[in-house]
Amino acid sequence: MLDKLTAIEEKYHEINSQLSDAKVIADQPLFQKLAKAHSSISELVETFQEYKRVQADLATAIEMLEDESGDSAKLLKAEIEQLESDEERLTAKLKLLLAPKDPNDEKNVIIEIRAGTGGEEAALFAGDLFRMYTRYAESLGWRVELLSGSGSDLGGFKEIIFMIEGDQVYSRLKFESGVHRVQRVPETEASGRIHTSTVTVAVLPEVEEVEVEINPADLQIDTHRASGAGGQHVNKTDSAVRITHIPTGIVVQCQSERSQISNRASAEKILKARLLDLRRQEQEKELANLRGDQQEIAWGSQIRSYVFHPYTMVKDHRTKYETGNVQAVMDGDITGFMEAWLKARAAGANLSADEADDI
Repeated sequence: MLDKLTAIEEKYHEINSQLSDAKVIADQPLFQKLAKAHSSISELVETFQEYKRVQADLATAIEMLEDESGDSAKLLKAEIEQLESDEERLTAKLKLLLAPKDPNDEKNVIIEIRAGTGGEEAALFAGDLFRMYTRYAESLGWRVELLSGSGSDLGGFKEIIFMIEGDQVYSRLKFESGVHRVQRVPETEASGRIHTSTVTVAVLPEVEEVEVEINPADLQIDTHRASGAGGQHVNKTDSAVRITHIPTGIVVQCQSERSQISNRASAEKILKARLLDLRRQEQEKELANLRGDQQEIAWGSQIRSYVFHPYTMVKDHRTKYETGNVQAVMDGDITGFMEAWLKARAAGANLSADEADDI
C-alpha cells in the first residue's frame, strides 16, 4: 500500500507543477482535466502526508522513551498511545480512499420505495423511509424532487419515486438498495400487537442520454386521468402518463405533475434508469457465473431492520452496525450505516499494482 501511496503522491506533485505552467493554463481543456485529477486525489495525498507525520512522531517518541523515566516516561507513553491510535485511524482511512471508484459515484440518483408485506403499515413505513432519505439529503445540501407517487388511504405510499441531486450522491446511497424490515405497533393496530412489515428500496444512478438509447418503436405510451390527492385538476385532464417498454416489459407511470409533458419526461427518466440497472444486473450475473460466487447484495435481500418495540434498535445485517437511537435514524441520521459499509468495502479491497497509476 505504501508504494501505491508514494506513487500517487509523486503524481500529485507533478500535477501541481503542471497547473502552474503558463502553457497548461492557456489550454483550458487540459487545465480542467488536470484540475479534476488534482481534486480527485488531494484528500488521499493529504491523509498520506498526515500518516507519515504521525509515523515520524511515533518513532521519535519511542526512541525518546528509552532515555526517560518517572513522569516524563508516563507522558511519553500517553503520547505514544495516542499516536498509535492516530496511525490506526489514518490507515483505515487510506484503505477507504484507495478503494476502487465506481464510475457512477458522482451521479444523482433515482430512488424507488415500494411497500411490501404488511398492507397499510408497510405503506406508512414507506412514507417514513421517504422522510428519512429526504432529511438526510437536506442535511447535506442535496435537492429532492418527487417524480411519482401512489398514496395509501392512511397517508403512506404504496410506491414513491424521487430524485436526489447533489455532490457524490450515488456514492453514499447506492448501498441502500434492498429490503428494509420494520417491527413496531402500527397505527393500524388497535389492540397494540406488534407487526412486522417490509419495504423495498431501489437506488438507481441517473442516466445520461448517451448511456441508454431507446427506440421509440419499443414504447407504448398511454395517458389517463390522475388519481388520488391533488384537487379538481387531476380528475379533469389526462395528465398522467404510463410508458411500457415492450422488449423488457418494464412499466413506468408518472402523475405527480400537472402537465402531461412533464410527466412524460419524468417517466422517461425513470425508464432509462431502470434499463441501465437491468443491464448492470445482467452483467453482474454473468460475472458471478464466471466467478462461481454470488453478488454482494442480491435484489430482494433483507439489509436492515428497524425495531421500535419491545426495544429500540436499527441494525444493518451486512455490516452488523447498529444503533439504539431509532428516532434519530428516522430523522435522517444514517451516516453511520453508510460509513460502516464503505469501511467494510475498503477493508476487502484488493488493489492491483497498476491502480495507483490509473487514479
